[in-house]
Amino acid sequence: MTGALIDYLDSVKRRDPAARSRWEILLYPGVWALAMHRAAHWLFEGELYFLARFVNHFARLITAIDIHPGAKIGQNFFIDHGFTVIGETAEIGDNVTIYQNVTLGGTNPSDGVPGKRHPTIGDDVVIGSGAQVLGPITVGKGAKIGANSVVTKDVAEGATMVGIPAKAVLVDATDAAPGFLPYGTPCSEIADPVLARLCELEREIERLRAERRGAQPKAKSA
Repeated sequence: MTGALIDYLDSVKRRDPAARSRWEILLYPGVWALAMHRAAHWLFEGELYFLARFVNHFARLITAIDIHPGAKIGQNFFIDHGFTVIGETAEIGDNVTIYQNVTLGGTNPSDGVPGKRHPTIGDDVVIGSGAQVLGPITVGKGAKIGANSVVTKDVAEGATMVGIPAKAVLVDATDAAPGFLPYGTPCSEIADPVLARLCELEREIERLRAERRGAQPKAKSA
């Protein structure tokens, strides 16, 4: 038990350069919110719904983080700062990082049947501040959701998404190094969806020009 806690605290320290010690991390609201969610989820699974909700509301009161007791969360989950909402049928993999003001929101089923309404987040995903990930979509392993993005469609593994609605963008080599990307947002101009689209169009034009040159008949020799 102690070893698992130390591993978790160390995983947070690797993602937060402001953390100077494990003791300091123990004061983080995201750590408290996750600990209380584990208890609330255990109660929820045992169909003790009122007690699960009580723990959930208490956790929200002291952490400003609202995780529905029904949400399924993997190992080493880290919420950096508060004001995050995670819905009932959300599923979160291992080593996921979420920043402040993020919503893993649901859809209102037109047939009135509860079902799966919230996102499924793969392992090693980073979701930046203010991002809204909505509906029963899947965010693939290692994907990065930029700050203030609105995601309503499935995200491929390793993709970097920015904008409203969020679109996959090209990333400079300096930003594409494997590993953790703070806030899920590459710090280069190519993260602008408009510039990314212009790059795509330029490549398409070059391809069409090359095809046209290759299709031109050669001049006959005298």
